[in-house]
Amino acid sequence: MREISIVPINAIDAGLLTRLALCLEERFLATAAVRATLAVPKSALNSARGQLFFGSLVGRLTAAYETREDLVLGITEFDLYKTSHQFVFGSSSEAQRCAVVSLHRLRSEFYGDPADDNALFQRLLKESVHEIGHALGLKHCYNARCAMYYSNSVFDTDNKYSHFCEACERRSRANRSA
Repeated sequence: MREISIVPINAIDAGLLTRLALCLEERFLATAAVRATLAVPKSALNSARGQLFFGSLVGRLTAAYETREDLVLGITEFDLYKTSHQFVFGSSSEAQRCAVVSLHRLRSEFYGDPADDNALFQRLLKESVHEIGHALGLKHCYNARCAMYYSNSVFDTDNKYSHFCEACERRSRANRSA
């Protein structure tokens, strides 16, 4: 992987994305660049659920961006779901080298708490590292502090680090050089 393309889906705070790009460059030793916004209309939402299906978003992202050796990370405000999950903080496709993270349930306001920009950024970073890990072929980790630990709730996300444990880091490096 040479580059991570960070794609805002509709309006996302530019400062948040720039900060994320800098942290991802440090974590993955690859260039991270914020790309042009991908417009996705609200009509793309599942009207019964009020959520966006992850699969349809990946289709739009991969149609808009080449992902041969690079990786695409979409950031959205839409609440996401998959067939197997009522909601997801994010998800990824290893085959398409594409990942998406939703800010919707990472915001403190979603849980009735005051807005907290630092908590939001830390959660976004952790979930972005997690989803990039999946896009690189990593599976979930049993170490609750590892970024690859599965988050059932935002509390799990808050509890983990924004980097891989030693074992996942070794696998990640092997997958990146393959």
